[in-house]
Amino acid sequence: MKEVEFLVVGLGIAGISFCERLLRSQKDFVALDGPKMAATQVAGGIVNPVVLKRVTAVWNATSFLEEALPFYDAIGKRLKTDFYKETEILRIFAGAEEQNEWLVASGSQKLASFIDPEIKSNPYEGLKAPNGLGEVKKALQLNTNLLLDAYRSHVSNAGKFISEAFQYDRLTEQEDGWVYGDVKAKYVVFAEGASVVQNPFFNVDAVIPKKGEYITIKADTLQIDKVIKGPFFVIPLGDDLYKIGATFAHGDTSHETTEKGREQLLSAVNKMIDGPFKLVAQEVGMRPTVKDRKPLLGSVSNNRIYFFNGLGTRGLLMAPLLSQMLWNHIENELPLPAEVDIRRFSSDRT
Repeated sequence: MKEVEFLVVGLGIAGISFCERLLRSQKDFVALDGPKMAATQVAGGIVNPVVLKRVTAVWNATSFLEEALPFYDAIGKRLKTDFYKETEILRIFAGAEEQNEWLVASGSQKLASFIDPEIKSNPYEGLKAPNGLGEVKKALQLNTNLLLDAYRSHVSNAGKFISEAFQYDRLTEQEDGWVYGDVKAKYVVFAEGASVVQNPFFNVDAVIPKKGEYITIKADTLQIDKVIKGPFFVIPLGDDLYKIGATFAHGDTSHETTEKGREQLLSAVNKMIDGPFKLVAQEVGMRPTVKDRKPLLGSVSNNRIYFFNGLGTRGLLMAPLLSQMLWNHIENELPLPAEVDIRRFSSDRT
């Protein structure tokens, strides 16, 4: 029997961030995750502090961003993997009204450090942006597949990873912890994303899985080196490849790609790009969104089972700081901020 302090279920961005806290605190753990595609793996990889549709700052954006950059930098150096870069996001303006909204927003104290008030001219021949562009500063672009693969290899080589689908009926409680197979852990942290709705230990009605689809195109003449935001994001991947997305398919909980999603994305590409392109791939991911649009941290029943979930579309931005909050709550018994405490959805709040 292998005895550890933590069993971490799920190794997407939430699981990775929490495992990082454990590694830095020299706590022994085992992480478990199956081959099923996580939302992190499919994600566009953009860390963006601005809600571009409404030109408002993301909730707690400054604090999240201040933690995210050094956090990812430290992971990259330890793994010897360049999985992220700092970048700008250029928003396509549909007309004068959106330009005016941008100028007004740039004067906001919450947004001043994130957006450039200048209306930029379009430097790309292959991009349709006759009304100019607005620039978001201090954004990051992560290669999420590179991060996931490198991190799994890292914890696997350290004997801290089990590659298999978690089976809830194999988790049994003992007086001093939990047993799963040949692993005994004092605490269990579920960081399994939208799959948490199938978790029998998760007894709050809070998570709404939201399906999102991406396509990847090859456009030899586009030559865009920054992230573009129009109807959807255009994310440069290198080698003339660009990721486009993501859709929101309300009410569709299947993990299959759809013709509707593909056509919606291709239509958007035609509105943004002037020139030939070829469809290369289509992917789907399931985001764990929450009714009040805030993350879910903590324990419902105080039985040494904790949840790290509900990161929605901002997981890459929020996960580093949220992992610190959850770690301090478990290890140092510090209270969680009310906005993210999972017990806000529980009838048992004592």
